[in-house]
Amino acid sequence: MPEGSFVAAAERLEDAIASYNASLATASGDDLLSGLVVIEGASESVAQARVATVGKIDREGVFATKNVRSTAHGIADLLGWEYLEARRHVVAAQHVTERFALDGIPLPPKLPTMAALFMAGQARQRHVDVMVGLLDSPTARRLSSQYWALAEEQIGHAAPALTPAELRSWGRELIELLDQDGAEPDDRDRRPVNDVRFTPRDGGGGTMTGSFDDAEMYAAIRTAVEAKSGPLSADDKRLPAERQAAALADICGFVLDHGDTPKTGGHRPHVTVLIGLDDLTDRARSASLDLGEELTPAQMRRMACDANVLPVVLGSEGEPLDVGHDRRTIPEPMRRAVAARDRGCAHPGCTRPPSWCEVHHIIEWQHGGATCVENLVMLCRVHHRQIHDTDWTVRIRNGHPEFVPPPWVDPVQIPRQRPRRITHEAIRKALR
Repeated sequence: MPEGSFVAAAERLEDAIASYNASLATASGDDLLSGLVVIEGASESVAQARVATVGKIDREGVFATKNVRSTAHGIADLLGWEYLEARRHVVAAQHVTERFALDGIPLPPKLPTMAALFMAGQARQRHVDVMVGLLDSPTARRLSSQYWALAEEQIGHAAPALTPAELRSWGRELIELLDQDGAEPDDRDRRPVNDVRFTPRDGGGGTMTGSFDDAEMYAAIRTAVEAKSGPLSADDKRLPAERQAAALADICGFVLDHGDTPKTGGHRPHVTVLIGLDDLTDRARSASLDLGEELTPAQMRRMACDANVLPVVLGSEGEPLDVGHDRRTIPEPMRRAVAARDRGCAHPGCTRPPSWCEVHHIIEWQHGGATCVENLVMLCRVHHRQIHDTDWTVRIRNGHPEFVPPPWVDPVQIPRQRPRRITHEAIRKALR
């Protein structure tokens, strides 16, 4: 493209951005949401153009002609970037842009599946970065060329539906499954290390560090802490690490007081539903917890999804006329079955483990929904509240939960699912 064309294209881009910024003052709420989607799409188009440009600069050795030691150093100087950021763009370009052999014959990109998706706007540069790291890991380098190509294809096809963090986790699981032989055995005598170190600080407090090679010991500690470290309420703004520290102190305090640890998980919360006598044939209008806090009907329905429900019929003066029998809405074996299927919060992008989750009736119990695995989904408190209070919906398709976003998130409302576990059978089918 002639230099004048580059200048004209840059001017048109600047005019478009200026026009967009000028329209913000009078934009409605829906316009702002639509505009944000447009801006994000434009930024991804710019990212594609940037990677393509970096790839061409690197292939043609543009900075070498200026006596700059590398493309990454040249880009860092030209754009005022940190070297590592410039290097990230160069590596991405080297993996998803076209290549040429020494004799000038064109070669496919190193990551052909991801290259096609990235240039089509179906994957982002962060997906490319994740995939480069996965396929350049020691585990991936042990794979045969056939398995390496399979991993590239499968990870690439999974990318459009996953966040970069989800792709990293899913891809690592796939590569480890493909690496059946594992690393070369280490013949050195290595004793397992299980230690905890306490370092007091002057003036009080201190630090604690630990390492456990024994998986059982580590799992026991982690399970106990996670069971006690959930947010205390919707207003609990503590970081997860802060809640875990408090949970560990609580567990240790219990041991000091009682000489034993509490059972993991304990009983589920009790919800006492207060039903006025005149409303006995109508839906319950309010509820309270064991300690007496009043709940809104929405909060009551959310908590009753996975709690002990104790119905109490009140008379005209508020006196209890009948107290129902306590019963668990979700039987423990059924809860374990849901946890085994969903592996924690089933919402895409959420990594909360089962110990931090509740079980939700997809069709609400008071509306005739059955208490069965096919009508249950495991959700953390945040996503449980989202399902009850927003226009997100959840359903079971082919035995797995999928979530349908509201139109303002996705006008087409394409269902979203968490990535499923990779199995040896799936690998065999892919290789056929």
